[in-house]
Order: sequence, then structure tokens, then C-alpha cells
Amino acid sequence: MKKKWEYYISDEKQIEEIQEKFEVTRLLATILANRGIVEEDKIRKFLEPTREDFYDPFLMPDMKVAVNRIIEAMNKKEKIIIYGDYDVDGITSISVLQKFLR
Repeated sequence: MKKKWEYYISDEKQIEEIQEKFEVTRLLATILANRGIVEEDKIRKFLEPTREDFYDPFLMPDMKVAVNRIIEAMNKKEKIIIYGDYDVDGITSISVLQKFLR
């Protein structure tokens, strides 16, 4: 199997500036720079997001249908099965949803 390694040539000066100005670790400053998040407003939005910074979940197809079905199940006291995968975001989302529904 052939593997293709991808790497970034980092701007060390830019990384140091981000690290010092925002008091973050070198690793986080490097990640921000490599992702192209280098303007002050974008860095602040990344580090200190507000609810307005997130996408509207109702932009997902059939979100209203799903929400209405969950509300109906809760009103009828039906059992709800939560299904997810076992990676980090899967376990986290399952836990958050379970806590919310309880």
C-alpha cells in the first residue's frame, strides 16, 4: 500500500506571534496557522466561540422531522434508542444526547 504523507511548511514567525498574542501553546498556534486561521477575529472566534458562530442545525436535511419525532416519543413516554459509533465525537455526542433526554 502506498501512503502519501502530507505536511505543512509552517511560518515560524506567524506561529510565535499567535502563541504570544493569544497566550496559547505552540501546538495550538501551529494548528491555527496551518489551518489558515491567522486573522485576529478568526482566532478569537475559534478560541471563544458563541452560539451565533455555529451553523444552524436545521440546515441538515429532515432535521425538523427528526426533532418532531423525538418530541412525539417523549410525549408518549416511548423508549428512545440512541445509536452512535465508538470514536471520540460519536461517544461524546451520544453522551450529550442521553444527558439531554434524561
